[in-house]
Amino acid sequence: MITEVIDQLAILGHPQRITVFRMLMRRYPDAVPAGELASELGIKSSTLSNYLNALLRSGLVKQERSGTSLLYSVEMKNVQHMFDFLLVDCCRGRPDLCMPLAKGRETMADRKFNVLFICVGNSARSIFAESLLRDIGGDRFTVYSAGIRPFSELNPFAIQVLQDKGHDTSALRSKNVSEFSGRDAPEMDFVFTVCNQAANEECPAWEGQPISGHWGMADPVKAEGTDAEKSLAFQNAYGALKRRIQAFTSLPVESLDRIALQSAVDEIARSPLEDAP
Repeated sequence: MITEVIDQLAILGHPQRITVFRMLMRRYPDAVPAGELASELGIKSSTLSNYLNALLRSGLVKQERSGTSLLYSVEMKNVQHMFDFLLVDCCRGRPDLCMPLAKGRETMADRKFNVLFICVGNSARSIFAESLLRDIGGDRFTVYSAGIRPFSELNPFAIQVLQDKGHDTSALRSKNVSEFSGRDAPEMDFVFTVCNQAANEECPAWEGQPISGHWGMADPVKAEGTDAEKSLAFQNAYGALKRRIQAFTSLPVESLDRIALQSAVDEIARSPLEDAP
């Protein structure tokens, strides 16, 4: 065990290899094409291949093929084994030394939870998620949404879908993520990215170590064709998010410890997007 962990830590000790690993962690449980990793990180394909091969040998990353593309994702079981060795074996599980471990076993307090949905532009998907959780979750959650783009506007197709579904859109506005990372910002319990581009970005240092999840899906704003075809893309995005948020609100958040809750959030991300109501 110790030899395996030493090799894994040595591989992660390289500044570019750990950058690739961090990107895959932000996209977990997604499997990401090598070309997208190279483009997002600004790394030559041949160089990236060497980094990925090292991570594959370490067991921290796994590879799968989809058609002609090679996809990469984190092998979470092996990552957990590495952290277990560091936090349980090396420091004997002492809560005063291993706070992430100690906090992981805590349950969430029985109170109202703050939830933030992040997308690129805060114009459609994150706005859908905010509206859905506010209505489905009721008084259990205080819900926010934001975009990583400096400026964006609410998409008229998105607003129309929300109004057609009976949501109150009067208080909705497009916001930047910086509103939620300042000194006076509310402390988040959950932070979700609902698009790949937002997940690819470096995350701010969220206070309180919130549960995080990546629920990526296609951007309806990029849909082409007639207005009816564009509207259908927004309807599909709304339906997919509704399905995931219904699953999220069914979780016994107050009784699950943080590790179990994180696993449940990741499992929701694996649920199919098709046939959403």
